[in-house]
Amino acid sequence: MTTRLTTAQAIIRFLKNQYSERDGKRNRLFEGCLGIFGHGNVAGIGQALEQDPGLPYYLFRNEQALAHTATAFAKMANRLRTLVCTTSIGPGATNMITGAAVATVNRLPVLMLPGDIFARRNVAPVLQQLESGATQDISVNDCFKPVARYWDRIERPEQILTALPAALRVLTSPAETGAVVVSLPQDVQAEAFDYPASFFEERVWNVPRPRCDSQLLEKAAQWIREAKQPLVIAGGGTIYSEGTDALGSFALQSGIPVGETQAGKGSLPFTHPQSVGAVGVTGTPGANILAREADLIIGVGTRYSDFTTASQTAFQNPNVRFININVCEFDAGKQSALPLVGDAQVTLKELASATRGATVSTAYASRIARYREDWEKEVDRLHNLNWGPPVSQGEIIGVVNQVSGPRDVMVCAAGSLPGDLHKMWRTRDPKGYHLEYGFSCMGYEISGGLGIKMAAPDREVYVMVGDGSYLMMAQEIVTSLQEGYKLTIVVLDNHGFSSIGGLTRACGNDGMGTEYRYRKDGKLAGDIIQVDFVANARSLGAEAVRATTREEFRQALVAASKSKTTSVVVIETSYDKRVPGYESWWDVPIAEVSEVESVRAARSRYEEAVKKERLFS
Repeated sequence: MTTRLTTAQAIIRFLKNQYSERDGKRNRLFEGCLGIFGHGNVAGIGQALEQDPGLPYYLFRNEQALAHTATAFAKMANRLRTLVCTTSIGPGATNMITGAAVATVNRLPVLMLPGDIFARRNVAPVLQQLESGATQDISVNDCFKPVARYWDRIERPEQILTALPAALRVLTSPAETGAVVVSLPQDVQAEAFDYPASFFEERVWNVPRPRCDSQLLEKAAQWIREAKQPLVIAGGGTIYSEGTDALGSFALQSGIPVGETQAGKGSLPFTHPQSVGAVGVTGTPGANILAREADLIIGVGTRYSDFTTASQTAFQNPNVRFININVCEFDAGKQSALPLVGDAQVTLKELASATRGATVSTAYASRIARYREDWEKEVDRLHNLNWGPPVSQGEIIGVVNQVSGPRDVMVCAAGSLPGDLHKMWRTRDPKGYHLEYGFSCMGYEISGGLGIKMAAPDREVYVMVGDGSYLMMAQEIVTSLQEGYKLTIVVLDNHGFSSIGGLTRACGNDGMGTEYRYRKDGKLAGDIIQVDFVANARSLGAEAVRATTREEFRQALVAASKSKTTSVVVIETSYDKRVPGYESWWDVPIAEVSEVESVRAARSRYEEAVKKERLFS
């Protein structure tokens, strides 16, 4: 039995009947379609969505932003649910490439359906087509290939019968997931075919919990029993596997301290006795000292980015060994580790059973408790500096942390905020801390906040964004109002790119190109440009106020939390009063030769620091 549909109609009918299932709990895999229509998709996917409202459509303002929203949605849903993204051809498609990279780098499932040029070619070049003199079998959509985990181009209607199941396999794979791109030539979208009815039946994609090799597990247990100074590094895979309770139990049983990556922050609540907080470049003193001295590192669901390893300077014990628990074989093998390739939750439970009775020494436990106590005092100090105005960034973080509820979600992505948040944010819920730091993409914050709210409408969402990132992509405020998804947006106005400003000075330079100033005498060295962010937010339909002092900010934030619509609170923050780094280093190469003395001095310091980088083989 067959049903005659266009390619686009068949795609939409297929997608609305796909489900994921883990631990017996079934989820609708695709909760909606985000998009912007143009000539490359309006008569195909657009017509199909209008004809079949079973997959709700959400109108966005920017193609990159809609991809960020889908990525944040998938992250909030622990990769068990996601959204579809559709764009027109040409710039509509290429605008989404950055969003595809964000999804893939962060291992988050997003289905992208960009329009493409005519498959039949006879009317080429069409509007927005990039021509090549070397081949006719190429379009701008080929640019997605390096940033997609699966890529395909549909040139005949019947190809979706094999292409879509292949795409769904990748989307629902905990090891291989990321951006999945299925390019749709605009003529093929409208072509009809007699599809088998079975293609549209409900299909459930099981998301497995694979178990690791039993012999390797036994060896890992032996290593843990032998270790004198072990440390767990919890990454995002801990949270995606819903393995936070298993980690907490394992840490309590063994006494092993737990440091967290950006993606893994929230794996333990900050009150857990084994939590030593952030680790790496933006880590706490205790976590970084423990990492430096550890004789065993147990990585759980981490891909060991340079911020986690402090550019491979974090682990200095000459006898350090690594055990990696990861569902992805590629990540499990990093640091030349003993690879426990398996689901984090299941593997942690089995490891706890295999190491029952093994605990750290009393002296080591005392050190952990002391580091925790010292760090909580430091956070209290940073939260209560009474600096300014302009107020310090650390104080702003403290106020948001205090005003927000235990299940509320804070989202951020780029600038100096992520580093300070990683150190100072007191997590209370595994999903309460949402940082896009795999790609650290400016502009993610507001659109990401929208995706979080769509995935968890019962939670309040606090978007923390610097003025630089706000100016790149604030327009999805309109989408939040259109759909009734309330966000509380905190804009930190420090008149420029504070993060890179600090970095350039650390590299011996003077901050060129990092402050918002008028041009004067041929340089960007004039007066500060005063941007009215309150007027801008109001023009987009949001409620907006400006605060000056910490107390004004707290009152404004409380009022915003009670509002039923998207609210923006703007506060000027000190460009110079920064949260320090602790016991760590990041490899940013300094100019080897320079006429500037400060650069030469920075290079000298760099040459000493880089000697600590290690290769684990």
